[in-house]
Amino acid sequence: MRFTTSQESHRHSLQTLDALYAYDDFMESISTVVDLGCGTGDDLMWWATRTTRDDNPISLDIKCTGVDIKNNISSTTRHANLVFQNQDFEEIIPTNNGTFDILWCHDAFQYCINPIKTLSQWWHMASENSMLILIVPQTTNISQKQLAFTQSSGCYYHHTLVSLIHQLAVSGWDCKDGFFMKKPNDPWIHAAVYKSQHAPLDPKTADWHQLAEMGLLPDSAAHSVYTHNQLRQQDLVLPWLDKSLNVMGKQ
Repeated sequence: MRFTTSQESHRHSLQTLDALYAYDDFMESISTVVDLGCGTGDDLMWWATRTTRDDNPISLDIKCTGVDIKNNISSTTRHANLVFQNQDFEEIIPTNNGTFDILWCHDAFQYCINPIKTLSQWWHMASENSMLILIVPQTTNISQKQLAFTQSSGCYYHHTLVSLIHQLAVSGWDCKDGFFMKKPNDPWIHAAVYKSQHAPLDPKTADWHQLAEMGLLPDSAAHSVYTHNQLRQQDLVLPWLDKSLNVMGKQ
């Protein structure tokens, strides 16, 4: 699935952004945000203009950084606490190690040539207890009761919920206390995970059992691994930000 306009893309982002905005303490704890693959900057502008939700709203003054290969941010989306870095988001930003409280990546991660390396680099850019929010299309779906496989130019992998959990966990992101959503007949995978205390692991040697023992997998995922010696998507029961549960075996 590809959006035809930046407005359409931002409307899709708002499904997650509005869910986050409902948590006042969480929003007020955020000082810095980086939008990885920021495009025209609509999502970045949303972060830059957040206020408290009380009767006399006060600006949250979130310092926002947009990262993209091309600077497509228009003059209408520029803001005093918003800066742009003309850079490939797969490359680590050395001056920003341990800087960002929120790492936001909507409809861009599918273009990574090396997704595990990229997630590991993002781990280094994240501050303690930071959150990575990742929304990526699943390109293997069911359409009209048939398997449908799609792949756009510049995309190199077919992401699934199971593969994304593996990539995140092996890269040091805490999926045990994270949030996930994958609705039936919807190609989008949503993930919101915290930076763990475990540095990224070697993907060549780290297996599912190690990830489970380190507490990096959701409880239902760990149970699936211990029971079947692999992770089965139908075994997953995962919470989302709106406190709903995604019971994958019923989809």
